Amino acid sequence: MKIAITGGRGRIGHAIAEGALAKGHSVVSIDRLEASQPPAEGGPAPSPLEGDINHVTLDMADYDALVAAFAGCDAVIHMAAIPAPFRHPDHEVHNNNVVGSYNVLRAAAEHGILRVCQASSVNAVGLSFSREAHFDYFPIDEKHPTYTEEPYGLSKWICEAQADNLVRRYADMRIASMRFHLVIANRALAREHFFEETVEQAKHLWAYTRTDAAVSACLLSLTADFTGHEVFYIVAPDTTLETPTLDLARRFFPNLPIRKPLEGNASFFDSSKAERMLGWTHPRG
Repeated sequence: MKIAITGGRGRIGHAIAEGALAKGHSVVSIDRLEASQPPAEGGPAPSPLEGDINHVTLDMADYDALVAAFAGCDAVIHMAAIPAPFRHPDHEVHNNNVVGSYNVLRAAAEHGILRVCQASSVNAVGLSFSREAHFDYFPIDEKHPTYTEEPYGLSKWICEAQADNLVRRYADMRIASMRFHLVIANRALAREHFFEETVEQAKHLWAYTRTDAAVSACLLSLTADFTGHEVFYIVAPDTTLETPTLDLARRFFPNLPIRKPLEGNASFFDSSKAERMLGWTHPRG
């Protein structure tokens, strides 16, 4: 399979490209940064990738360039985005992410590319960047309503709506939107971010996604048997804490309905849909 990966210079995009190449796929890595530049989120430049890979430099706002880059591809994995609010003006975060997602989806449709995976976020329902946490029940699943109040979460909610729009017009397209949370190498590193039992960290629900699990989910979505557009939580099955999840729920979110058992330090997120429909699992630790 020939896979176009946007945001190929980013941490997640680079990891997906590496995983795709390891499985024998060919890759078109697309980014607004040159292949020799360090990733936009900072840190050293990732190691060069070996295999059938072609690097293309363009901006997601350049629709015609995207169409040209997708020529001959069988699938698209869209990871390019501003990954959080507040580091850029609100309108830049929103417009960059929303326009980039629409251009990717529409350019794929123009080529008749039927399999697309795009990065969404747990923040599509409002979470980490909200003034206050607002949840209706635990564990959170794909039916939970949105309470997003900032440009990044809004952009991810709209990106999902755009996917709904595209599959209504292009009925053969299959689009997966992945709701990740703090994609990071392992639980120990995630715990360095979320280790306090405080009201502020409760907004994050002490959740994380391992990088290898995110890669696996994206690649599995390109061949999974589903129709139309589907949203998936791709979150670790445990929290970053050892404190029982029920104790945390009762302390920080008293009287909130618990719809499924939360044993031990089980995640506040329900990723069973991805397990069921994609054949995906998230390792512990």
